[in-house]
Formats: sequence, structure tokens, C-alpha cells
Amino acid sequence: MTYTIEKKDMGYLLFTITRSEKRNAVNYDVMDGLTKAISLAKDPTIKALVITGEGDHAFCSGGDLSVFHRLQTKEEAYEMLSRMSQILYALLTLTKPTIALMNGTAIGGGCELATACDFRLAREGVKAGFVQGKQAITTGWGGGTILVEKLPVTSSMKLLMEAEIQNTEFLRAVGFIDHIYLHNPISACEVYLEKLLAVDLSVLESYKMMWIRKWDESKLKERIEKEVRNCSVLWESDSHHKYVQNFINKKTQK
Repeated sequence: MTYTIEKKDMGYLLFTITRSEKRNAVNYDVMDGLTKAISLAKDPTIKALVITGEGDHAFCSGGDLSVFHRLQTKEEAYEMLSRMSQILYALLTLTKPTIALMNGTAIGGGCELATACDFRLAREGVKAGFVQGKQAITTGWGGGTILVEKLPVTSSMKLLMEAEIQNTEFLRAVGFIDHIYLHNPISACEVYLEKLLAVDLSVLESYKMMWIRKWDESKLKERIEKEVRNCSVLWESDSHHKYVQNFINKKTQK
């Protein structure tokens, strides 16, 4: 199994990517798991959804290129990118609070997954970066469009265009990370959630709907679709295929 789903005593659902040997990279099974978790989180006994990764090295390293390197054409890439973008949009518009519990590094699509959550908690020393630009593509799961919606213009531009891995302090300063914790991630998350979970679910859902209506009115879903299609075109480029091949070769040589 590439994931676990647990209902915790405090009333939230915990989804964990259990692929630490692959730095918790997303494959098709993880996509299935995220879809299931989002669906289960709609249960009236659940007040929030928390997403994290196994171990203490990686929250999520994005898409698993050892799987997705088989995608060569823009049509093939679009199918995968579109599916994941729909999952992230469902996560974004879940009518309950969502938390990315960043137990380790978040790279590329891992940052997109974190961006789709309402709150991002990171362990001190964790690094993260939208490195897609160095892979000759853009964000392709909708995370770039969502980041533009959530962060100030210069902050989102810097994170996306420089394609660099940033430290916790910088990410906290620009508003990407909401809270930095030191020790046990689950304990830190539950302390962060304590006041929020004490509020009646109907109130939480009513407030969340304010943002969902705003995103609907600003045609966020349509803007995400344009991001997906643009990325699928870049995915087909020789520059991206060269990057992927170099990545696979390095993995093979280890």
C-alpha cells in the first residue's frame, strides 16, 4: 500500500503517503488514495483533513518520474496532469479545513499538493521549492494558479520563476508556511488544530464556503485547466525529455 488513511480521536482524518523509499513521490496509487481520503473527509464526523508523508525526510517529492517518464506526448502528459489537477481542486474546495503537515522536504508537485491545502505546517529546517522550471516545465497540477491566488504577487512570482529550493524561514516570511514546529509532527498538528476543531462544523463549513465561492466566481477551475494544458505542451518538449532521461540515468547508476 502506498498510503494510509486514519480517523484520529480529535475528529480529523490523517492521510499519509507511505513511499519513503521514493521520497513519498506521487504515483497513480497515491492519486487513488488522495481521491478516497477527500471523499471520506466529507463524512459529518470529520472536521478536517491532514496530509503528510512517511518518515522525516520528505513530505512529497512531486510526481514519480520513474513512473511518469513513460509519458512522451502532450496528450499522454495531459491525462496524468489533468487527473491530479482535479484531485487538487477537490482538495482545495473541500468544505472543511485542510492541512499540509510538512514532515520533510517538498519538491515540485509536492509544493503544489501543499499549496492546495488551507494551512501548511513545516518542521524546522524543512526546505521546499517549485523546481519545475529547472525541469523545463511549469507547475502542471494547478498548484501555480492556486499559489498565485493565495500569495502576494512578488512572493508567488519569486517562488515560481526562480525555481529554487527555499528554507523554512524564507517560506514562513513570504506566507507559504503558516507554522513551524520542532518535534513530533502529529502532536504539533493537533496543538495547531485544537482551537479550530473546537468550533462547530457548520461554522467551519460556512466560512470555507466564502473562499470557495470567491474561487468559483474568479473562474479558478478554468484557469487551472489552462495551466494543465500549457504544462502538457512543455512536457512534450525535447528539453523536458532530456531532463527526465538524465534524472532516470542518475537513478539507474546509483
